[in-house]
Amino acid sequence: MTQAQTYRVSHLAALEAESIFIMREVVAELERPVLLFSGGKDSIVMLRLAEKAFAPARIPFPVMHVDTGHNFPEVLEYRDTRVADLGLHLVVASVPEALEAGLVRESADGMRNRIQTPVLLAAVEKYRFDALFGGARRDEEKARAKERVFSFRDDFGQWDPKNQRPELWSLYNGRHHPGESIRIFPLSNWTELDVWHYIASEGLALPRIYYAHEREVIERDGMLYAVNEFLAARAGETPFVETVRYRTVGDASCTAAVRSIADTVEKVIEEVAATRITERGATRGDDRVSEAAMEDRKREGYF
Repeated sequence: MTQAQTYRVSHLAALEAESIFIMREVVAELERPVLLFSGGKDSIVMLRLAEKAFAPARIPFPVMHVDTGHNFPEVLEYRDTRVADLGLHLVVASVPEALEAGLVRESADGMRNRIQTPVLLAAVEKYRFDALFGGARRDEEKARAKERVFSFRDDFGQWDPKNQRPELWSLYNGRHHPGESIRIFPLSNWTELDVWHYIASEGLALPRIYYAHEREVIERDGMLYAVNEFLAARAGETPFVETVRYRTVGDASCTAAVRSIADTVEKVIEEVAATRITERGATRGDDRVSEAAMEDRKREGYF
């Protein structure tokens, strides 16, 4: 049997190759790309893919964090350390600064995910970004399952799910007029389990809150929220200490933890392989506003 007949590409290697191809295609087609980097696991994987895509050169675009001001401190610390290690330029689109300037108004429930959208769009306009890499995956949520890899946005930053470009044979169309932009999703075909397998294979460090640890929490609407400066216990809610970890990280006022004893990457992989609820469905309170909450936000310009 010849070498060609015995050669096999693993599932993970195929996903990596596809994502690297997408990143290189963006840099070849578009002028001012940026990578959304929050310090979360998906953006950490994207950053590693970008390293590989352009090595031995440096990553040829900046990274941007749309900062709600309601961040987990462990995640912010990781973000700053990783950006410094790679020598990248970090753009921070600040929701607190936008609130102070009157660009947005605080919502009644205190959650800031919805008011991230005008802050993001203002940063896109200011820096004239025409391609934005995001870590969304189709397995996360119904609206994200509708996305193409190259997701066209009009000059208002809006997404129309009925106006999607075909991507036959992995041919991507980045053509756009001034003011329009393309959202790029290199991890579209990955699953949460794929992400964790890649983290293990690459030996990627993550913020500690992704692994089991003790934290003071309250139970609200069937989810465990950490008690912190952005989220206090309400009348009738009693804080208690629980061993938890986070499957996704975001706004600390609406991102919940899950009970877990998975304190290593191997144990997390076992846990994720056995679960039947997506990480957003299990831990994101802002997605429970309505059945179409994410799609409504995406139509307005959110990722």
